[in-house]
Amino acid sequence: MDNDDSNEQTTSNQAANISEPELQMALEQLRSEQNLVMAVLAGLVAAVVGAGIWAAVTVASGYQIGWIAIGIGFAVGFTIRIVGKGMDQIYGVAGAVLSLIGCALGNLLTMTYFIADAEGIPYLEILSQLNLDVAIEIMTATFEPMDILFYGIAVYFGYRYAFRQLTDADFARALGKSF
Repeated sequence: MDNDDSNEQTTSNQAANISEPELQMALEQLRSEQNLVMAVLAGLVAAVVGAGIWAAVTVASGYQIGWIAIGIGFAVGFTIRIVGKGMDQIYGVAGAVLSLIGCALGNLLTMTYFIADAEGIPYLEILSQLNLDVAIEIMTATFEPMDILFYGIAVYFGYRYAFRQLTDADFARALGKSF
């Protein structure tokens, strides 16, 4: 089910006692509360923190735990939902893209640590020498088919949880009514 359809279904269920003009006015008011810039910035922070956690867990355990990718997707999506108050599809797209970036960054941070360790070079020195070509080479060389599954699930969670969940109280507040 497309999220726009589910948002419309949720909207119609929750706003059943509101006339069509009031519903449109409430939706317009609620859309005015959206903040895409802050949502993206907060989502980026969540992606970077998630990537760091994934890298730290992988380095500490010696195992890449793919389920952390799902956590990254959820954290990014939920952060975008809370900060951005988004109802439009762009919020889901931002959640999906930032979740993917967080997962890829987590893998990149992990692999650069293992390279630094194997070469006896300080980790921060390796990180400071990274450029896009080297990052792509590392990611390509270490890619595994299972990554597609976990990245895909993370993208789904990032998209799915990025949307504001509207309640009756939201509609009442938007219309200046008491709930």
